Amino acid sequence: MPVQDKFGRPLRDLRISVTDRCNFRCSYCMPKEVFGRNYAFLPKTELLTFEEITRLARVFAALGVRKIRLTGGEPLLRRDIEVLVAMLAEIPDIELTMTTNGAALAEKAQALKDAGLKRITVSLDALDDTTFKAMNEVDFPVARVLEGIEAAHAAGLTPVKINMVVKRGVNEGEILPMARYFHGSGHILRFIEYMDVGASNGWRMDDVVPAKEIVETIHAEMPIEPLDPNYRGEVAQRWRFKDGGGEIGVIASVTQPFCGDCTRLRLSAKGELYTCLFGISGYDLRAPLRSGSDDDALAEAIRNLWQGRQDRYSELRTSATANLPKVEMSYIGG
Repeated sequence: MPVQDKFGRPLRDLRISVTDRCNFRCSYCMPKEVFGRNYAFLPKTELLTFEEITRLARVFAALGVRKIRLTGGEPLLRRDIEVLVAMLAEIPDIELTMTTNGAALAEKAQALKDAGLKRITVSLDALDDTTFKAMNEVDFPVARVLEGIEAAHAAGLTPVKINMVVKRGVNEGEILPMARYFHGSGHILRFIEYMDVGASNGWRMDDVVPAKEIVETIHAEMPIEPLDPNYRGEVAQRWRFKDGGGEIGVIASVTQPFCGDCTRLRLSAKGELYTCLFGISGYDLRAPLRSGSDDDALAEAIRNLWQGRQDRYSELRTSATANLPKVEMSYIGG
């Protein structure tokens, strides 16, 4: 039986950041004003090794985790990432997934599938190249990400999910073009409200396009109807096109918080454990891991952390909370 916190929320999902590096400088989680070309990222010795990650993953699995998502930074920048995938894929009863910006996915998709990855989620904030580059500060076209999505589909990493962060005044004009493009594709497009992740993206409530507005915009052209969640703790509200053109999702962390059903822990690339995406500090697992603690001791530390958590940042969010110190998203993924 999964470990539960005092509100009855089970520990089922683990997000593992395998690197703090990224080939995007997006305004969402790695603004170029902070994460410029000369930013000092973590040295290799501070990152958890593949063996350390796998050992911790087995401990988490014994505590009830059934889904592991590899994130970053950008996970495909971690050298030999498919080796880690193969190691994690040997853990029984685990759904192994990954979130990537897709820049290197076309070259990696088949190797990831062969190694044991089950599904993949790709971040894509626009189809228009100018808007895409405004959101992500990159020097390559959208076509490169679309090629990665199709390579993932061909490799069997399905259904491919596409995450679009929507920011007022920047890319809300891409909502309908994205919905049209992925309608009938077999992929699942998900729209995410712009959140105050980290402390460096200059977030304002005025930048948020509410989920309700996104749904109404799509429904006006392509009628949609709600679907039931697949499981407790699913963060995306599910909708399907009435004409049979597939499914979309909306993640409304700002306007419709879902803290009460959260089942996630996040492990940073250097071994810090966070019980919330908006956490101020993490619990250091790297130190006991490298100082000889056995699996039982690690499990006990994780159990105590989960059972004692009281996170509900999104339920408390105001304009003032945006200025509170928070871990950067590049360290712990989404």
